[in-house]
Amino acid sequence: MNRETVLTEALDLLDEVGLDAVSTRRLARRLGVEQPSLYYHFRNKKELLGAMSEAAMAPHATAPLPTPADDWRDWFLENTRSFRRTLLLRRDGARLHAGSSPGGTDLDRIAHKMAFLAAASVPEEHARTAMLAAGRFTVGSVLEEQADTDPGGGRDHRAAGQPGLPPDVPPMDHESSFEAGLALILEGLEQQVRRAG
Repeated sequence: MNRETVLTEALDLLDEVGLDAVSTRRLARRLGVEQPSLYYHFRNKKELLGAMSEAAMAPHATAPLPTPADDWRDWFLENTRSFRRTLLLRRDGARLHAGSSPGGTDLDRIAHKMAFLAAASVPEEHARTAMLAAGRFTVGSVLEEQADTDPGGGRDHRAAGQPGLPPDVPPMDHESSFEAGLALILEGLEQQVRRAG
């Protein structure tokens, strides 16, 4: 049993039972080992969850970085959408990711993205704020989306009538809501770029 095997099984367990039910005891039973043997790879559950979060983010963390030929607006949108898609790949993906901090190669990737935006004449302070706002907006949106889905049937209860809303308010699906909010963040950043220019 190696670290990668433990992480793969831990993420599979997450998908099956949800974050609240993931425990080192349950994971050890799934792996057919005694619980203390997990501590060879992870000192405690917090360290395990951090490693699970990092592994779950791999699709976004390995996505192509922006190039000078990219339009910064298109890249900003796609980068944020990629983050959302990655969070949605795992049950409770947003909860698993919330509160984590970037490290190692993540910091290098962030620096590259910030340099790309700066080279596109996006003021550093506004780029940093917009990236943070888009990230937090995305985590919050996915938290709502994942909380709103019935794990058994995958039915979106709000889109199926949205109880509590007046009848003249049209239902809005999660993706449309996300795209509308993301467009507002980008619009605000574009305004700041125009003012600075």
